[in-house]
Amino acid sequence: MADSYKALLAEDDGGFVLSLRELTWSDLPDGEVTVSVAYSSLNYKDGLALCGNKGRVIRRFPMVPGIDFSGVVEESSSAEFEKGDMVFATGWGLGETYWGGYAQMACVPAGWLMSLPDGLDLLEVMSIGTAGLTAMLSVMALEHHGLEPEGPPVVVTGAAGGVGSIAILLLSKLGYHVIASSGRPDAYSYLLDLGANEIIDRTDLEAESKRPLEQARFQGGIDSVGGSTLARILSQTCEDGLVASCGNAGGVQLSTTVLPFILRGVGLIGINSPSTSVEKRKQAWSRLAKELPRQKLSEITTVASLADLPVLAESILNGRVRGRTVIDPNG
Repeated sequence: MADSYKALLAEDDGGFVLSLRELTWSDLPDGEVTVSVAYSSLNYKDGLALCGNKGRVIRRFPMVPGIDFSGVVEESSSAEFEKGDMVFATGWGLGETYWGGYAQMACVPAGWLMSLPDGLDLLEVMSIGTAGLTAMLSVMALEHHGLEPEGPPVVVTGAAGGVGSIAILLLSKLGYHVIASSGRPDAYSYLLDLGANEIIDRTDLEAESKRPLEQARFQGGIDSVGGSTLARILSQTCEDGLVASCGNAGGVQLSTTVLPFILRGVGLIGINSPSTSVEKRKQAWSRLAKELPRQKLSEITTVASLADLPVLAESILNGRVRGRTVIDPNG
């Protein structure tokens, strides 16, 4: 193993600076397991971190961004893992308070790592990544609330993005009638191919409602947009429905009333995959490995390099990235 490795480093030296650097093993943070990174991925939060640290994603500098990664164990002081094990990590503060996946090497606490689910390889687990885990946790929340495929449609916003794409694949596979909301006409055929039954333009849900309750049309939703879109979905959700909120691409403010909750019994649940318990992660990843159509996952995945990340980060924030983007730090 070489003494040095390549990493994308974010620094704050009187201003946000992002650069590709050659680092040494001694630069790695303290941790029980050192991993040779095979892949990471690009998520919306990564875009915020890389584009001037919008939203203050990065809490400490210098920082190697990247909120997830997969790879092979090189060294371990933990009885849980040994050299040669294939592992991955998502969340836990990676790329925020602890060096993340945009590097050829990573060193983390053993408790943050998971062995690959049966049937998934290092590329596939990052094709799913944090976005896919978030989508699966959202689907599980809808199921736990009692939503069933035989009911009214489920709406998915930000449908062409990572969370949206995998949510559509999962919901379609499970038999739900899926309405995809997107502002990208060029992605409509893509969304139908994923399994969406209907497509509505995002402006249909973007405009603020003049009524606290509108005609009920959804039994639930998976929303990665937030803002006025989330408020509008709540006003159009059926009695005893549930909306899973997992993103804020359209804003963090939520202007609504209590009426969807007290007159229709609508539920609103937040999905926070980075701090989800290990047991719940295992359940979600087991289901992802079994239920996600593998060929479709491959079709929606693009592989890029560390050098591509600054441009890709701008693209994902501007809604121009479709599906999932895997980052190969060795490419």
